[in-house]
Amino acid sequence: MLPLKAFLLGSGLLSAAPAFAQRVSVIKFPELQKRFTQPTDTTYVVNFWATWCAPCVKELPHFEQIRTLYAKKKVKVLLVSLDYASQLEKKVKPFVQQRGLKSEVVLLNEPDPNDWLGKIDAKWSGALPFTLIVNNKTKRRATFEQELSQVELTAALKKFL
Repeated sequence: MLPLKAFLLGSGLLSAAPAFAQRVSVIKFPELQKRFTQPTDTTYVVNFWATWCAPCVKELPHFEQIRTLYAKKKVKVLLVSLDYASQLEKKVKPFVQQRGLKSEVVLLNEPDPNDWLGKIDAKWSGALPFTLIVNNKTKRRATFEQELSQVELTAALKKFL
């Protein structure tokens, strides 16, 4: 007897692609801003990173762990790639796939950071990694212009919950 999955693969009804294929959306700043300025009681953990940023890459697993640990709470992890949009297919999507990132990943396609950096945080110099934790209902907000350890990230988030 042929297992169902083998049958479906053979019939073309199921693809042999990995079970999880992360989508990476390319967005503009107004759409990004809408995602974490909603008047809800959800706490947003927004990490700005790039594939070429070693400290960013090092801390990404911490955000994945937060996503898993707080899956049943009102916590949303959003990973914002600041790679060039032209690198989406060649670098960003393969990077996300290889690392098995399951948090929502978007690529911010804005040519001039000076137009939007101050809207995220007036003190942000533009250095990466940068993390914003925000809850609009409680009007709480914290920013970190540095690499965060798992302990630091968890401690920062706990102050919001």
